[in-house]
Amino acid sequence: MRQLLLLRHAKSSWDDPRLPDHARPLNARGRRAAGAMGEAMRELGLAPDVVLVSSARRTLQTLEALGPFEDQPLVEPMDALYLAPWSALLETLKGVRETARSVLLLGHNPGLHELALALAGPAAMASGGLAPRRLAEAYPTAALAEFSVALPWRLLEPAGGRLLRFMTPADLPGAEPGEAAEPHA
Repeated sequence: MRQLLLLRHAKSSWDDPRLPDHARPLNARGRRAAGAMGEAMRELGLAPDVVLVSSARRTLQTLEALGPFEDQPLVEPMDALYLAPWSALLETLKGVRETARSVLLLGHNPGLHELALALAGPAAMASGGLAPRRLAEAYPTAALAEFSVALPWRLLEPAGGRLLRFMTPADLPGAEPGEAAEPHA
């Protein structure tokens, strides 16, 4: 069984309107949320072998703020993941080496949210379970979806993952009041 972790970047700063979108950094709240999500991942034993990360500044800073993983994963910053649609994210995952047991894909909405919904599939989304219901509602900044994947990466298709959990920064101890979805990518 393989593990797929889909993490949206943490909250970014809009303080400098002159910065191109790709260069926007995390804000202080985003750094705190990413650090808390990293701690939660360690407590749950979520340690990826491979990290596929968008080359955007905010995704790279999110990865850095997660803190060190127990083992050093192979980290691949990829321009192609920046604001990629879900179908492109799926194709990227199909190219992961078959020996990878656990993959973390760190990216942007709406593509990441749409990928999570596609992987869960309509039956899981209609099941009425708490994780699928929350996933259907929104994919906030620094939110994490964990899937188990039975097939080899190259065969990954829509409805090919089993949603195990969906966590947001608001679920974590010490969450800031009002932590909600960021409407921007």
